Amino acid sequence: MKRVRINAGKIGLVFQKGDYNHVIAQGTHWLGFNERVIQYDLTKPFVAPVALELLLQDKELEAMWHIIEVKDNEIVLMYENDNFKNVLVAGRYIYWRDLITYKFITVDLSKIYITEKIDKSLFNHFALNKYIRTFEVAAYEKAVLIVDDVYNKILESGTYRFWRNDISIKIAKVDLRQLQLEISGQELLTKDKAAVRINFYTQYKVIDIEKALLESKDYEKQLYITMQLALRTYIGNYTLDELLERKENIALAVLEDTKAEVTKLGVEIYNCGIRDVILTGEMKEIMNQVLVAQKRAQANIITRREETASTRSLLNTAKLMEENEMLYKLKEMEYVEKIADKIGEISVSGDGGMVKQLKDIFSVNK
Repeated sequence: MKRVRINAGKIGLVFQKGDYNHVIAQGTHWLGFNERVIQYDLTKPFVAPVALELLLQDKELEAMWHIIEVKDNEIVLMYENDNFKNVLVAGRYIYWRDLITYKFITVDLSKIYITEKIDKSLFNHFALNKYIRTFEVAAYEKAVLIVDDVYNKILESGTYRFWRNDISIKIAKVDLRQLQLEISGQELLTKDKAAVRINFYTQYKVIDIEKALLESKDYEKQLYITMQLALRTYIGNYTLDELLERKENIALAVLEDTKAEVTKLGVEIYNCGIRDVILTGEMKEIMNQVLVAQKRAQANIITRREETASTRSLLNTAKLMEENEMLYKLKEMEYVEKIADKIGEISVSGDGGMVKQLKDIFSVNK
């Protein structure tokens, strides 16, 4: 006979000649001939020393266990005393009852939606995160969910999580804010064959996400081409001068003509306009010459107008002086004063009037 002590928190399995016999709990026990005991910690998972099926024949022992069977397409979330502990993968797991309170949540990985009651804080836990696919849709976005290349539904803004498996999951997102499309550096010919480079912009917004993403391939590129072709059509119907004068009218016409077309892309246009009209090198030089010629002509017209006004003024003054001798004398004195300001010294004799002598000095010798 042999005495064995089983302490608190332990349990013993008694074997006789290698075969399982019975289980013993806390306390002092006597072992018979050829019997031995294997002790187990009740806080640790149980690992069977022999085939588990042999031990399960003892119903008393079976009642002491949590036996967890995890299939190939499953995982099990294990909690100890309501705290998440681990993720169990495919296999068989045995835990002792009573001392620790266990909870197990079985997850079917063959589906994509997370329907189990799992605290969101655990989704970023390293043990669980590798089994989850996460997608973010910003506050200004919407997205379409595509499962195994089949459209499923529209996703509003938020965080979406799906179980990771062999099912293909894709999302395509669209920015719902007002956007701006730039059509830059378009080299076009006007009606009078002038080569110009146009910078054009379009402000738009996606209003139908299904049309934009599912019925159109690269809706932004198609919008670009639609606006580009409409712009080319209108530019070709105007001469260069008309183009420069009617930029705003052309932009409005392009806007009206493309509204219906872009609706098929799930897009609505709010505004568009010609930002710049840039002339090519040779055309720019020609336009500069035209501008210089126009400015010179304007300057000549102004000069001629001033000369005409000056001549008319002189003629009126002459008529007045002809009719009034005193006015004539005053005008002579005015000119003498102006001339005297510019000469350092003038000698006159007492012979004749001073004004007459000054006139004779400044007159041209014949």
